[in-house]
Amino acid sequence: MKIDILTLFPEMFAPLEHSIVGKARDKGLLDIHYHNFRENAEKARHVDDEPYGGGQGMLLRAQPIFDTIDKIEKQQPRVILLDPAGRTFDQGYAEELAQEEELIFICGHYEGYDERIKTLVTDEISLGDYVLTGGELAAMTMIDATVRLIPEVIGKEASHTDDSFSSGLLEYPQYTRPYDYRGMQVPEVLMSGHHENIRKWRLYQSLKKTYERRPDLLENYDFTDESQKMLEQIKQKI
Repeated sequence: MKIDILTLFPEMFAPLEHSIVGKARDKGLLDIHYHNFRENAEKARHVDDEPYGGGQGMLLRAQPIFDTIDKIEKQQPRVILLDPAGRTFDQGYAEELAQEEELIFICGHYEGYDERIKTLVTDEISLGDYVLTGGELAAMTMIDATVRLIPEVIGKEASHTDDSFSSGLLEYPQYTRPYDYRGMQVPEVLMSGHHENIRKWRLYQSLKKTYERRPDLLENYDFTDESQKMLEQIKQKI
């Protein structure tokens, strides 16, 4: 996957040199390029200006963004504008983006964008219902969530297919050695070696955690007869 990032602060992306994303780059599975669009600003390197009609704050000018994207070598990229008004980013969106070969992220600053910038864009995405000082942190979050889903980035596919939200449920509790730590013991079913019982226990625990913490996720969950019966049992006990 090739990712191009338009930003005024390329140095903020240093974390992408490390951990899973950094390893993906080392393996040649990921190619990231940073473009400081201030370098393409024609008006004394100014990337922002006052809005026509008056109002608070400054807007990113169209010219530096257009000229920067014109210079990027690209085929048919998905062009993503980080905008609080955009579609909320979630696991499904990450899975969708992970199928692409090229992504371009536009990280904004100031009060907003010249509306004409949006003619370049295929997606407007928000990290959530709050406002950051710029799009860099949002872009890093989205890139991390997306890149880890690329085949071969994580050694075992199950490492992410069992993640919270991948199945539509929150992830079940997990344990590792030692079996008994400060009087807290690993559930016996996980020690049994009985794979079907372990599967049922994990499904039950995922449903229980989701029902208690994020019941909204259950509205779109594709229930089976088994999971529906488990949920009814959970409701009766809580």
